[in-house]
Amino acid sequence: MEFFICGSALRGQPDHGNLGGARLVREAKTKPIYRLHSVADQHPGIYEVAEGGVAIAGEVYELSDEQHAHLLATEPPDLYEAPIQLDDGSTVNAMIYPRELVEQRGYSDISHHGGWAAFKAAKS
Repeated sequence: MEFFICGSALRGQPDHGNLGGARLVREAKTKPIYRLHSVADQHPGIYEVAEGGVAIAGEVYELSDEQHAHLLATEPPDLYEAPIQLDDGSTVNAMIYPRELVEQRGYSDISHHGGWAAFKAAKS
């Protein structure tokens, strides 16, 4: 299966090993219908919005059933798997964060960075 990665499992990020050697298919961006938040500065939280969205940069990987199961087992709490729309018109699964939790907990909106890696680089 193809899976969109946009956080701490990206190339060069600390959790990249959680992909278990999955094959990188391509760099990609979502359609501009998502918001990106920093969840306690540990990982991104993305969710779909009706307006005011941005395109989020990431990578698409080809995962075996075993790699997929391992990735899900290593994801932080509250993330859930759901389909997302990429800017090329394709749909793949990704890890989404509940908007309600972002709003309740006041996590910083980092959408203007366009991606987790860019956000982390800006903090360095």
